[in-house]
Amino acid sequence: MEQIMVKASRPMQMMKALLLSYVVTGVLLLGLAFLLYKLGLGESQVNLGIMITYILSCLAGGFYMGRKGKTRRFLWGMGLGLGYAAFLWAVTYLTERSGGDLKETILMFFICILGGALGGMLS
Repeated sequence: MEQIMVKASRPMQMMKALLLSYVVTGVLLLGLAFLLYKLGLGESQVNLGIMITYILSCLAGGFYMGRKGKTRRFLWGMGLGLGYAAFLWAVTYLTERSGGDLKETILMFFICILGGALGGMLS
């Protein structure tokens, strides 16, 4: 009976991990905006900050999923990274009416998946 309960709660755990990732994203982006305001960062520095935000957010969510998953932790982390990137792409598509630059989109998916996998492995 306990096995059924654990498998049924996996989607809820994924939702919690995604929520955690987006909270971390919000906090980090607020910090980046503050640095932009105070230091007048350039475009390349802001882009680097956004990539670091993606990595740290997926790392945190992947770590959470790895702790909850118990087995195949890196796969749960990769799934979290994929879900994070897919939702981010969907929001970008809906707001801009285009999927963005293909090169940047592929890079974002790659970074998110690897960040989630790393978080899962570190758990």
